[in-house]
Amino acid sequence: MGEWSRSVIPIVRGLCFLYVTNKYLGTTVITYGPSMLPTLCITGNVLLVERISTRTGKLRPGDVVILRSPEAPRKVVCKRLMGMEGDQVTYVVDPKNSDRCKTVVVIPKGHVWVEGDNIYNTNDSRNFGAVPYGLLEGRAFWTLLPRKDFGTLPPKPR
Repeated sequence: MGEWSRSVIPIVRGLCFLYVTNKYLGTTVITYGPSMLPTLCITGNVLLVERISTRTGKLRPGDVVILRSPEAPRKVVCKRLMGMEGDQVTYVVDPKNSDRCKTVVVIPKGHVWVEGDNIYNTNDSRNFGAVPYGLLEGRAFWTLLPRKDFGTLPPKPR
């Protein structure tokens, strides 16, 4: 082998390692927008996301998850997992309306129910229904930035 192969092979191995780590183990994501207020900042957070829980079925209601939007598949969104298949979820249809009409939904097989923490400004399962489990990409577990929020993600505010 030539001189070039001794320098190229470690680079290729490193890129393969990064790809496998990002695809199957975990990654970082940048989130922004009002849907997860007050848990996440409107101006943006950098979160650590692990992908193992989605593959092993270890997700639980209350986890903050990253998923492909069922309405715009190129878009990745951050929401809180509220229910798994077979669970009953009660939600307010229109929180802005004074008639707080609650609805109960049974989540179908192979689906999950996700909601943003800010019920007044979010596009979630209340709008598009239960989400197929296959759209889940990972579970966020740690906030890296902003530095004032460094640490584990807090539980859903009451």
